[in-house]
Amino acid sequence: MSCQKNLDSLVKEVFAINQQELPENAYLVGGAVRDALLNRQKDYIDLDFVVPEKAIEIAQTIAHHYKAGFVVLDAVRQIARVVFPQGTLDFAQQEGESLEIDLKRRDFTVNALAYNLQTQEIFDPLGGLKDLGCQSLRMISRENLQDDPLRLLRAYRQAAQLDFEIEPHTRATIRSLAPLLRRVAAERVQSELNYLLLNSRGNKWLKSAWEDGLLFLWLRRITPAKMERVMGVEAAAGFLESLSPEKFIFSPSQLQLTKLALLVSDVLAEAEKELIDLKYSRGEIRTVMTVIKSLPPLKEADNLSLREQYFIYLNTGKVFPVFALFALSMGINQNIVASLLTSYLDPDNIIAHPRPLLRGDDLINHLHLKPSPIIGKLLTEVQIAQIEGKVTVFQEAIDFAKKVLQQLS
Repeated sequence: MSCQKNLDSLVKEVFAINQQELPENAYLVGGAVRDALLNRQKDYIDLDFVVPEKAIEIAQTIAHHYKAGFVVLDAVRQIARVVFPQGTLDFAQQEGESLEIDLKRRDFTVNALAYNLQTQEIFDPLGGLKDLGCQSLRMISRENLQDDPLRLLRAYRQAAQLDFEIEPHTRATIRSLAPLLRRVAAERVQSELNYLLLNSRGNKWLKSAWEDGLLFLWLRRITPAKMERVMGVEAAAGFLESLSPEKFIFSPSQLQLTKLALLVSDVLAEAEKELIDLKYSRGEIRTVMTVIKSLPPLKEADNLSLREQYFIYLNTGKVFPVFALFALSMGINQNIVASLLTSYLDPDNIIAHPRPLLRGDDLINHLHLKPSPIIGKLLTEVQIAQIEGKVTVFQEAIDFAKKVLQQLS
């Protein structure tokens, strides 16, 4: 394998940097070397360089010369970033007395490769090239995983990302160290978890991470049945996408939130706490809780009344597509879910997208009411009557609201 062409082009063509301006002892390390060897390309390029000394000064000089952005990431450890529109160059001072010592502190052998752009040589003290050829993630040491327990979960993310296998001894070690994840900040756990939730290739490794005990601290109520539903989300999404002639497509975030809703506890309070503990945003928590709360009317239904359909759309609002995917993944009648989504995708469907005949002010003025919760109840009943065809014009809606008000009184 040779990464010379790929790595040289990154520096020369993508960043338009003359590699001769880099110190002779500067080594490109980590994921960029690995991905170049695998011919993996990214839209946004991040390159990491290790130098024996003066990392911040080197970064500052390059930033000044190329009129790029400059940020000191860690003054104590001597790490700085040069920011270009197309990517970043990070310069870090090597840890230890040699590059080999620095590389031995990393997580997996495939991430411990270094490349010198001046000599065009690969430095591989830990057998990373062999593991790349075997498509295997192998730990450098148990101690390295213990020092940063997030690396335990990161192994499953990288296995999914690279389409690699985790070397058996490494996986057994990760399994034994799983309780150490309690030391990791929730935001960092969420980031790794999200990658596994966002794409179909992550499903296998999400399941493996659960089987190996890495998710228990955060999602305690996962069962084999829940995990199997997650495995079927992409297939369910494909079926629902085929219903729309406009080629409706679920976004990765919608797939992620659907899987998350399938994994959290069935007890609403517990589910919400799990999401809060994982530091999901208010919007994400609201979406997951909304789709879970809105499911019960569909569980035993062979068909839905217009009133029931109206309340489903009303309660789910803009997150209805996630709800439909969640419902289908939960085993709800395929025909019911398909019908609901078809109506939702039709902007002229009056059930999914009602056009009210009345507003609150109309009721206040014509029925001589004061602002109160009763206004909302009347508007809801009028809207349902409109959907059912009982009222079609403004005056009929007013008369209907008057009858409902009398009944409530």
